[in-house]
Amino acid sequence: MAGVAGIDRRRVLAYRVAAQQLGRPGRRPADLDGLALGAQDTPYGSARLALAARVPATVALDDDRLELVWSFRGAPHLHRRAELPALAAALWPLSDTDATRRIPGQIRDGAKLGLAAFRATADAFRAVVTAPMDRGEVSQAVTERIPAALSFDCRPCGSRHVSGALFQQAGLAGGVRLAVSGRAARLAPLAEAPAPPDAATGTDALALAYLRLLGPATIGDVAAFLGTSATELRRVWPADALTEVHVDGRSAWVPADRLDALRAAEPARLVRLLPPGDPYLQARDRALLVPEKAHQQQLWRMLGNPGALLVDGEVAGVWRAKQAGKGRLELTVTPFAPLTKRVIGNVEAEAETVRAARGAAEIRVTVEPS
Repeated sequence: MAGVAGIDRRRVLAYRVAAQQLGRPGRRPADLDGLALGAQDTPYGSARLALAARVPATVALDDDRLELVWSFRGAPHLHRRAELPALAAALWPLSDTDATRRIPGQIRDGAKLGLAAFRATADAFRAVVTAPMDRGEVSQAVTERIPAALSFDCRPCGSRHVSGALFQQAGLAGGVRLAVSGRAARLAPLAEAPAPPDAATGTDALALAYLRLLGPATIGDVAAFLGTSATELRRVWPADALTEVHVDGRSAWVPADRLDALRAAEPARLVRLLPPGDPYLQARDRALLVPEKAHQQQLWRMLGNPGALLVDGEVAGVWRAKQAGKGRLELTVTPFAPLTKRVIGNVEAEAETVRAARGAAEIRVTVEPS
């Protein structure tokens, strides 16, 4: 298809805000379109805050159709339970080369096993996790069932165990879910989980979902989110369903059936307190989302990312909340530029959403000078 010129950054962000349903359309959590890519739960509780940013205060955040599992890149995500079998197949490595690339260098010899490494680990999960178990207990039992090359001597643990990255990337195909109680997470079997896939299927559908929610984007952006490489993803790239656009001179792709929505997108006047790892922040084109490098460094850190203050589609600052006694939270906003009275008022209202989602009785808001 012919390229489409002139899609500017402002319109792209407006499109993503609408696609991510940050306007709170009134749906229950499991009915949100954005859950096609799940909601990352790092740190624990972030996924709940992401839901709170998308559903009205009158809608309950608890939804028994959702399940917490290791999915994209082995990170914990909240997903619709009914979609987990298809998701496991779509996230399966696309080839031996792809599987090897996804396994960290700490087990180089084991990584050479490629798909066999993922299958052995997934099979071990199914044999071991038949009831809720502590992670350490599962890790030890899985390690005993897999080839020795897939484990390593861990100095911090003082033991030999399976590579953590492989462990978490194989968990969904191994039929495992995360059962969280307080701050403790155990592993439990998924009900009616299918066997590990013979081959990846449906990866193209995940690419389309990314482009619907976080497009326009490049094949490299999508591959980075999925945890694969652009070379591997190109084999299943859904080119026939896409159209090329140019965003501030950069070539990118969007589903053809979303082009009109992209062209017509206008910024919504809204303020949201997005948690660390929010689906809106998962876009891999960070320079488009947050142009200033200094601001990028504030938002995406090596450890302990803050949340993002979203104002009319723009990331306008960062925020953190901490316990300040029993049932009390202190929420501090650090804006990138001075905030208007309207925005400050909306921040205070959104802080109540954070308070309710975290089960606190009281919250105090501080907006730092920019």
